[in-house]
Amino acid sequence: MRLLLNLLWLVFGGGLVIWLEYLLGALVLCLTVVGIPFGIACARLAGLALWPFGKRVEEDRGALGSGCLGTLLNVVWFVVAGVWIFLSHVVLGVALALTIIGIPFALQHLKFATLALAPFGKRIVAS
Repeated sequence: MRLLLNLLWLVFGGGLVIWLEYLLGALVLCLTVVGIPFGIACARLAGLALWPFGKRVEEDRGALGSGCLGTLLNVVWFVVAGVWIFLSHVVLGVALALTIIGIPFALQHLKFATLALAPFGKRIVAS
């Protein structure tokens, strides 16, 4: 069932477009030394955007992006890009939730919306 939902996500849920956007953002951010941590966060989001069903996000207290450094990176992320990414996922989620068939995809967009606000200090695990 997860495979079917992931394949439908790529075509109908906007997964392919979101994956390309996060991947392009990761590549552009990794061109600069200052942007490398943000590029890595975008790359993780791109990996989740490709196959979101069967994965969940949880806190990772032992990660390099947790603690004071993670808080600082999350604040910079939130101010520069997080709000806009959050709003785009919420709008897509609401639009997909208007159709009954799109509800599972809307829930995935809401998962992305919460992760887009503060991606540092979190890890993606299989559920």
